[in-house]
Amino acid sequence: MTDLAHQAASHWGATVTRLIRARENAVYEMALPDGSRAALRLHRMGYQGDTAIRSELWWCAELALAGVPVATPVPARTGDLLVTLPNGRTASSIVWIDGDPLGEAGVPLAGPLSLQIARHRALGRLIAQVHTVTDTLTLPPDFTRPRWDIAGLVGEAPFWGRFWDHPGATPEQTAILCTARDFLRDALTNYQRGDFGPIHADVLRENVLVNNGSLSLIDFDDSGLGFRLYDLGTVLSQNLYEPGYADIRDALIQGYTETRPATQRMVEIFTLARTLASVGWTMPRLAADDPIHRSHIARAVMCARRVMSDHPALPPTAR
Repeated sequence: MTDLAHQAASHWGATVTRLIRARENAVYEMALPDGSRAALRLHRMGYQGDTAIRSELWWCAELALAGVPVATPVPARTGDLLVTLPNGRTASSIVWIDGDPLGEAGVPLAGPLSLQIARHRALGRLIAQVHTVTDTLTLPPDFTRPRWDIAGLVGEAPFWGRFWDHPGATPEQTAILCTARDFLRDALTNYQRGDFGPIHADVLRENVLVNNGSLSLIDFDDSGLGFRLYDLGTVLSQNLYEPGYADIRDALIQGYTETRPATQRMVEIFTLARTLASVGWTMPRLAADDPIHRSHIARAVMCARRVMSDHPALPPTAR
């Protein structure tokens, strides 16, 4: 992978300095000829097509042009935003944004609750800004991104997989996942006239950078067309075990509703949607013995119990 990264960086006349992460995409830091830094992304083969990646880069460029703190694409020396490597893998580059992640997955948030409340209120404002600016844009005719709609979340072939078929779930957990799927499908069917459009779809702690109190949003690789409140649900999915969860949730919603509509009930329903989707995400990506399988299933079941506490189809032992 390192050799491939150096090969890709040559299209920008750049030098790879270090690996940042190797997940859906392999992301490297590289030094450009003018001395500035950029992030080099080697896109996972078979995940997002070239048109979808170009759509993502177009969207981020437009957001940044309107003053939203997101990373803009860096053209290669040929002027192209996307290059294809000899092995068929594609690469792109975005400007470097300084900052530290809001937190780490599976690790309690650091700092006093008052700090986390302030940061999540600001994050709510940032997400609202992304949605509001996006509403002023005219999407190109070839704009292509995954759909985080009813079919993409709870259809027969959800975008991240059939979470209710996870082989690691116990019979009771499977029953709860199936019930949660039915519940969510009904809830989204009733809500389908709600706010819908391009969303980030992966507002996780690692994708929110903090720099002197200001927040920036990175990694639009999973972005698509979906329910806007799914972005808030994604944030909260990582906070369900925080002692100050209710305060963090309220702050996030307060920041968002300064300019856009949201209700606590629908945000919690979309939090459930994200925890369910994450169970599906684990199946093709992680080794069978990876403990994240168990933790993601347990989190989804816990969230379902909370959101569906009065649902008549919920197994009695799960209430």
